[in-house]
Amino acid sequence: MKGPGRSCPLHYRYGSAALKSAPAQPAQTLYVVGGLYGNRPALDAVESMAAAEAATPVLCFNGDFNWFNVDDAEFEVVNRRVLAHAAILGNVEAELLAPGDDAGCGCAYPDQVDDGVVERSNRIHARLAQTAARHPDLLGRIARLPMLARYEVAGCRIGVVHGDAESLAGWEFGIEALDDPARLPWLLSVFSDADVDVFASTHTCLPVMRRFAQDGGRSGWVANNGAAGMPNFKGDLAGLCTRIAATPSPHPVLQEIRAGEAFVALLPVRYAVERWQQAFLAQWPAHSPAWTSYFARITYGPAFTPDRALA
Repeated sequence: MKGPGRSCPLHYRYGSAALKSAPAQPAQTLYVVGGLYGNRPALDAVESMAAAEAATPVLCFNGDFNWFNVDDAEFEVVNRRVLAHAAILGNVEAELLAPGDDAGCGCAYPDQVDDGVVERSNRIHARLAQTAARHPDLLGRIARLPMLARYEVAGCRIGVVHGDAESLAGWEFGIEALDDPARLPWLLSVFSDADVDVFASTHTCLPVMRRFAQDGGRSGWVANNGAAGMPNFKGDLAGLCTRIAATPSPHPVLQEIRAGEAFVALLPVRYAVERWQQAFLAQWPAHSPAWTSYFARITYGPAFTPDRALA
């Protein structure tokens, strides 16, 4: 029996066919913002990029918009601003609603993740849950969020999830799984079952964009933005979000591809780093669980490079 932080609750599992039956919401420009992690300067940066678009975009926060924001004021402002847009649940939010702590943080970490990381994540989530309990109005709004969403942009069919095509905390859209030839039959099947051209995901905390050839000459894409609120690459402290639109990005992109008539891009989220580090340390000082697990990444970026992430 897997313990808290490694188990995947049964109610997280929706199945890829659930995306096929979800109502398609039209958009000219869609920003998918995964893994904000309570970083208010990153939220400022995303909203600033959105405001600079020629057409007002739809912003969809696909989970884990909470994490480090354990200060009451930070929890309040981040959630009120995020919930003014479209959003779906991440495991962080889903476990804020759980009656017990059997799943811990709900991350469903795979075996290769160190036990210390898992234990600290459970402690981070427990403290966040204490804060959230003091904001029942916001918890009520979070409780009404779906686990997935479907959009259509320039004829491109998009499935927005937190984890993968089957589960809110699934890891099958992480780089290791996407590059594993043994998983290719499953990947091809979920594009068909979900009836989508693009899966926009997050959860694994490292970005990846991959193309998969489909029957009939179509291409299926997985666009995993990694984290909007944390660095994704060594030496680069920007977050990332996914932009899908009928027109090319007016902002600098890490990579932009075509999915039919739509443009799909990973956009750097260049937030005020010093302001964010100060806010983080005010909530998670040296040697706290979040500081131990994340501050080196927040300061220097992870040991990951763009050449590994991009198609």
